[in-house]
Amino acid sequence: MRWTRRISGTAAMALAVTVALSGQVAADPPDNPGSVVEMGPLPDEASVPQASVAHRLIYRSRGPRGPMLSAGAVYLPTGTPPSGGWPIVAYAHGTVGIADHCVFTLRPRDYYLKSVYPALLAAGYAVVISDYVGLGTPGTHPYLDGPSQARSVIDGVRAARATAPELSTRWAVLGQSQGGQTALFTAHSAASDASELDFRGAAATGAPSNLELLAPLFGPWIPRLPLRNTTAYFAMIVAGLRATAPELDIDGYLTPTGAAVVRVVEENCVADADALVRDIAIGDMLARPLRDPALLEAVRAMLEIPTTGYTTPLFVGQGLTDLEVPAPLGAKLIADLTAGGADLRVGIYPGDHLGAASQAFPDVLAFLRGLFERL
Repeated sequence: MRWTRRISGTAAMALAVTVALSGQVAADPPDNPGSVVEMGPLPDEASVPQASVAHRLIYRSRGPRGPMLSAGAVYLPTGTPPSGGWPIVAYAHGTVGIADHCVFTLRPRDYYLKSVYPALLAAGYAVVISDYVGLGTPGTHPYLDGPSQARSVIDGVRAARATAPELSTRWAVLGQSQGGQTALFTAHSAASDASELDFRGAAATGAPSNLELLAPLFGPWIPRLPLRNTTAYFAMIVAGLRATAPELDIDGYLTPTGAAVVRVVEENCVADADALVRDIAIGDMLARPLRDPALLEAVRAMLEIPTTGYTTPLFVGQGLTDLEVPAPLGAKLIADLTAGGADLRVGIYPGDHLGAASQAFPDVLAFLRGLFERL
């Protein structure tokens, strides 16, 4: 894809420096989240004809243990920006895997390139996507570590605004699956974490929730479950937990089979990993129960979606036939958010994990429109 415009003014000077220092991470302050390290074109397979501008970024963010890098992408609508600039929809993507070659922004599915992004651009929103820390950048991607995924999204918006002066301070987040969890974590912290921005709200579909409640039940007795991608997902959570809490003996909970499954997900994207490990039961991976209090606290810190303390509207969508995030888990999330006082809109759809996201999308667009029309 060729560039469609030049960066000018202060942004150009800053980017000239950061691009020149590409790879020299220590040359910039480590505590400057959202600062851009590299900027360049997206590959043709990630192009969106409806975008007037599209580029890829490497920017500084914050992982579970300190500073890390994240990649991201920015798409701008065509036409003249409205007063105050294009409002931003940060898209938080679903599970692709934890291996570096699984990077979402370099090869997103056609559904996003042909449906989601064009619809958001046509509605007048800039689209900013984060790959999350450690996915295609140094270090391990801490899969389902909600706090660090939220920081990746927030810092991605900061990075996008540093490179595109046409962008507004007004923004919202939309996410599916892993991204749905990310969207809710983002909504909980965005106002305090990035007070310089005007955060409006979050839409989440297929968000994995209440998984921390299941952890104490896991042990060698768990059979193969009649759900989709379960063994691969569990192995990625184990890898993420190992990155998030390296002081814990995570490997000590694994059988040789479990260690081999984790290696599979570290080397393969989720669909390929699932094909290799789907016949292995989670119980076959575990040498002992997950009952250590320190381990369970680390799991809770990663996975537990906050259900109180939201200051902006939320939309939560759930599929009734979802075999990856079963409806009972989503029902408890919705009930807990309601009890916690969230300003919540709920959509229940007949589809499965991805089908429900597609069915929810018109409602999501209407929800986003309401967020940005609010004064």
